Amino acid sequence: MERLEKKEKLSYLASQCQKYNLIDMNLYSEYDVKRGLRDLNGTGVLAGLTTISTIYPEKIIAGKPVEACGELRYRGIDINELVSGFVNEKRFGFEEIAYLLLFGELPNKTELAAFHCLLAEKRTLPTNFVRDVIMKAPSSDIMNSLSRSILTLASYDPQADDISIENVLEQSLMLISVFPLLAIYGYHAYNHYNQGESMYIHRPTEELSTAETILTMLRPTKEYSFQEAQTLDMALVLHMEHGGGNNSTFTTRVVTSSGTDTYSTIAAALGSLKGPKHGGANIKVTEMMGDLKRNVADITDEQAIRTYLEAVLDKEVFDRKGLIYGMGHAVYSDNDPRAAIFKNYVAKLAQEKGSEAWQEYQLYTMVERIAPQVINEKRKIYKGVSANIDFFSGFVYNMLDLPEELYTPMFAIARIVGWSAHRIEELVNAQKIMRPAYKEVSNDREYIDIESR
Repeated sequence: MERLEKKEKLSYLASQCQKYNLIDMNLYSEYDVKRGLRDLNGTGVLAGLTTISTIYPEKIIAGKPVEACGELRYRGIDINELVSGFVNEKRFGFEEIAYLLLFGELPNKTELAAFHCLLAEKRTLPTNFVRDVIMKAPSSDIMNSLSRSILTLASYDPQADDISIENVLEQSLMLISVFPLLAIYGYHAYNHYNQGESMYIHRPTEELSTAETILTMLRPTKEYSFQEAQTLDMALVLHMEHGGGNNSTFTTRVVTSSGTDTYSTIAAALGSLKGPKHGGANIKVTEMMGDLKRNVADITDEQAIRTYLEAVLDKEVFDRKGLIYGMGHAVYSDNDPRAAIFKNYVAKLAQEKGSEAWQEYQLYTMVERIAPQVINEKRKIYKGVSANIDFFSGFVYNMLDLPEELYTPMFAIARIVGWSAHRIEELVNAQKIMRPAYKEVSNDREYIDIESR
């Protein structure tokens, strides 16, 4: 009875919160307030300047946009050129592109080898950290475990609050190196203590790339194919950075502007990335595709797929939110260049994995083709829509036998590079704490004494 009374009281208080915090949506138009810091067409409100990456809805040639060709540049270099460079030379790209984002220039052979060694050297945790921190109170929410580990690492750093560029760079390189360890050891602890499975802690060797390190630590056998490592490396490169306006990077810059330490800043960014509207989107894609396969008898039947997608938009199936997950992007319209690049490696991996994976890939490509048509027919949209990189990433992680609990942490392992670059740029350039304005729209009221309420 007491529990029921508490629940009813909490329900009443929650209804009061709803009542007194609800704002008339018409007021946003009246005061020209950009909801979500976006214009009606989805373009972000300009909030700062950056040299780290460029994102355009269309490729710009001779000052004119080229339709159906979204553009992403890291430090001014087209992502397609970057990928072609290290792939053609049969190298993994994570370390090279991380160097570019952090230091502004592509490394030569000597610099790249030295940087690789530096990251490998820092790929270690304080003595007993795994036992005392990661194995204590393990959770299925690896993003929260990551945040806890990051904040605890501050206790081991005698210069945790030093925000000089040299010290922040040192901290950033360490975090880039240990993120894979924190995420995968966190998963193994959860899998053992909560799921009753065997536990193994593999220490990676120094010659491995970041993608190879992840696969080595994750698997009992430590074994992987080149195609598996290359596809994971490509996922990390393409997720590494995406402008200052995405939610977690903007969080990084906002928190950095307050003058706080690196550990607090990255923990805040992790909290942002965890959200299903941001880093958790790929899980929704795989859940939707699973629901599709349960509800469509013949997954080669295009009309049946179209009917299912129409039902998704009509809020009749799946989670009834009316969204086809993995479709559309805040910036890109007809083409997400990351998805276009990634699709080639998804296909190669699916071929290597066999007929079942290839059939699944064919289903994904069919949905990729049909979904924009269905959305265009059923929704009033301000720009074109196409598959984004999240549409394929969950499928790839599944083929790599990554557990779902690690899908969003994989995003974080990549994006820590971009966050670090933006934190440094913010510290170099900004002298003011970010402090946007909110328009107060409540009515003035008189105070009422307690006996008269």
